[in-house]
Amino acid sequence: MRISEAQKLVDEWIKTYGVRYFSELTNMAILTEEVGELARIMARKYGDQSFKKSDENVNLADEMADVLWVLLCLANQTGVDLTEALEENLRKKTERDSTRHLENEKLRQF
Repeated sequence: MRISEAQKLVDEWIKTYGVRYFSELTNMAILTEEVGELARIMARKYGDQSFKKSDENVNLADEMADVLWVLLCLANQTGVDLTEALEENLRKKTERDSTRHLENEKLRQF
């Protein structure tokens, strides 16, 4: 699925089942909450924290999809074409960092 298709699917879902988008500020708060939930799982699965009983049945992919969902909502609400934005961001990073990481000795330590 292309990013533009995902944006359209989310928009259609909102219009069919969600009644309307939450406000942009509410969705920003929800995005922060969803990223926090993802961070909690990452800290337990890949970091040094142990799982709590309430975290044992969490689904990493589902938590990532929650983050993506809200980001797609925000993009739709603010008129951002995420395909164009990502392409431009990759171009910027390539120009700026074309040799930076290759020359970083810290990255070569592993």
